[in-house]
Amino acid sequence: MPESAHPTPPPKTEIAEMEAFAALGMERVFVVTSASQARRAAEELMRAGSVGFDTESKPTFRKGEKSTGPHVLQFATLDKAFIFQACFSDTHPVILELLCSAGLTKIGFGLSGDLQQIANRFGLRPAAIVDLDRAFKKLGYRNAVGAKSAIAMLFKRRLLKSKSVTTSNWAARDLTERQLLYAANDAYAAIHVHYALQAAPQAS
Repeated sequence: MPESAHPTPPPKTEIAEMEAFAALGMERVFVVTSASQARRAAEELMRAGSVGFDTESKPTFRKGEKSTGPHVLQFATLDKAFIFQACFSDTHPVILELLCSAGLTKIGFGLSGDLQQIANRFGLRPAAIVDLDRAFKKLGYRNAVGAKSAIAMLFKRRLLKSKSVTTSNWAARDLTERQLLYAANDAYAAIHVHYALQAAPQAS
């Protein structure tokens, strides 16, 4: 493929003019804080079979400081999201089951860093991971395509993302509504992008 033939995402100026993506509201975001809630969430996620997936970690600002993340792990179906916070240790057995399950395909954007942090914190490598970076590379995109660009390309919509939320304190026990919506919709975008790519003519 010649240099000029490589596809590229739309420019930021074009994305900024698009209508907002129909993201999840708080009524479809479920925060998991107990073992019983975790079990119910897992049952629903396993029924879905494939879910959007991402993690969030409290940022490090000092040189040499090591991250203790991930602090948040989010899973989304086509109509809702479940937010697991690592500070609630009663949920850890279910988190590990979901991560290790070969029967639950976990789909996300640029997951290499997330997987490394999971390995550092939980001592495992998750099973059944689909990194959408690879899917876009197969389509000829040379640079990584993030959630915002993917939503713009496939749905002609603008995914609202705030840099200030990205660098907020994800280790907090009580996350803000903005944090919860940010985390939920990262995973929610991933599962919708995955199915859109599967349905696209070039995917067949």
